[in-house]
Amino acid sequence: MAQAGNEFQDLAKTAEVLMDFINSSKQENLKQVKDEHQALFDHHMETKKTVTQILKVVAQTEESAGQRLLDMEEEMKRREKELEILEEQLRQGTAKSQMTDSELQFLQRELESLRNTEHELETLQSEVDEDTTEVIPSAVYVAQVYYLITRIKWEYDTQPNILKGVHYGADLATPINIDTSMRSRNDVSDQLWGFVSTEW
Repeated sequence: MAQAGNEFQDLAKTAEVLMDFINSSKQENLKQVKDEHQALFDHHMETKKTVTQILKVVAQTEESAGQRLLDMEEEMKRREKELEILEEQLRQGTAKSQMTDSELQFLQRELESLRNTEHELETLQSEVDEDTTEVIPSAVYVAQVYYLITRIKWEYDTQPNILKGVHYGADLATPINIDTSMRSRNDVSDQLWGFVSTEW
């Protein structure tokens, strides 16, 4: 409160001094003071205008910088998301590559096994070929003898329980189709011997 009283006294004293100056001043001095005051006021307005423009530019710069910062943050988030996607794709690709390697190893083992089997089959085939060169001619001979006696030409690509063929008689060719699972061996034998001519 005392400080406010002191300031008021200072202000009153300054006003008093100013009034004394005005009263004691000549007209020319007053005009000079008025002109100086006007010049000071004009300078003040020009400075205020300049400062306002500067503040406006600063505000625009801050706004532009803020927008650029927001854009950069958005871009950073987008890049981070792309990086996460790429990392996930890399993980999946690595897992798939490992699976492919395992499958490749399995297939290589299978191929090796097949090669071994093929080698065994070739060995067996060569053994069968050797046996066949000895057995087939006698089997062909026996089949020819059976045909000459029975005049029956058999089909060999039938089911195991089906006897299928054609009996070539003197005047007529008779088809044969017997299901051995439905008849006894004696009935089948009797039917087949029925085709054989007793005339010599």
